[in-house]
Amino acid sequence: MQSESPPNSFIVTDQTLDREAASALVARKIPVTLQRCNLDGADLSRLSFAGWNFDACRLSRATFTGAKLTETRWSSCHGPFADFTGADLSESEITGCDFNNGGFRGVALTSSSLKRCKLTGANFAEARTLGCDFEEIIFADARLPGFSFRKLHLKQLDFSGADVSRCDFREAVFEACSLREAHLVDSRFDGADLRGADLGGVRLNNAKQFKGAVISRAQAADLLSELGLKVL
Repeated sequence: MQSESPPNSFIVTDQTLDREAASALVARKIPVTLQRCNLDGADLSRLSFAGWNFDACRLSRATFTGAKLTETRWSSCHGPFADFTGADLSESEITGCDFNNGGFRGVALTSSSLKRCKLTGANFAEARTLGCDFEEIIFADARLPGFSFRKLHLKQLDFSGADVSRCDFREAVFEACSLREAHLVDSRFDGADLRGADLGGVRLNNAKQFKGAVISRAQAADLLSELGLKVL
């Protein structure tokens, strides 16, 4: 079913779309809303979807490499193994989506918002994230080397087992977050408030990275317990 929406927009509902069908919609040169559409496995690379809305769409193994996705809105989409390598997602909103094992290498996320998403195992190497807002995200086992979270309030971010090497967490505030067994090589935590973070697996040989950070007495006791010391 396809139906005209208010002027300057177009709605497509419950359709299966391949590259040809998507290209025809792109040719309209107006924003499109896709509702509950199936794009599983579709090659959508290098197309321009600027300003589009993706609502409850199926995107498993869809390919958006090099696509223009600025100011897009993604809500409740299911897209494990989707590939966004080199795509421009600047000023986008991604909410309640599952992009587990997604490819986001080199993606632009400048001034974007990601909330309540599952990104387990996703690859964000070389991503550009200036001004990006993250909340309630599962980053378990994801690759996030070199990310800047400086001065951000990080709420319910799970970095368990993730590669956060060379990340900038300076002056960040952690609330109900996890860094358990995360890879922290050369990450910076100067001035960070880590009292709301699970630091399980952090060893004293990482201690210099936390110089100037704030931790709780219980967290300090856990670190010192490695040496057989007790904090009373």
